Amino acid sequence: MRLSDYTDYTLRVLMYCATHADRLVTIGELAAHHSVSKNHLMKIVNDLARQGVLETVRGRGGGLRLLVDPATLRIGDVIRASETDFRLVECFDPATNLCILNPACRLKKAFQSAMKAYMKELDAVTLADVALVKASPRPRGPNQFEVRFAGK
Repeated sequence: MRLSDYTDYTLRVLMYCATHADRLVTIGELAAHHSVSKNHLMKIVNDLARQGVLETVRGRGGGLRLLVDPATLRIGDVIRASETDFRLVECFDPATNLCILNPACRLKKAFQSAMKAYMKELDAVTLADVALVKASPRPRGPNQFEVRFAGK
């Protein structure tokens, strides 16, 4: 499975914010660090803010920071929230499946098991595990330790 660029940069934004938890991070700083457009990052940051993962501060001296403890944010949840398509093969989507092998095919079950194992592994990894975390952010809201992404 290949992750989308959107998911890749979502993870990069979260990792960068986790490693700079002592201060606000700007979109411009993120864009320069990752060599990606500010517009692309704005959409990612807005989605993460809407999900309650990032706090955004407007105005002069503004920026963004994590609202959650990196040790509680599972990478599997981040990927489920940012990826739009988990179809490894055509038969994963009954609405568009035209495969003539489907009635007797055992490959679909193997792929489903592999996907389940893949997500289980990612659920065992937190943002703190993959980022060079200096310190956990201060509690900023009532849901700091209860972040649950809405899966797509």
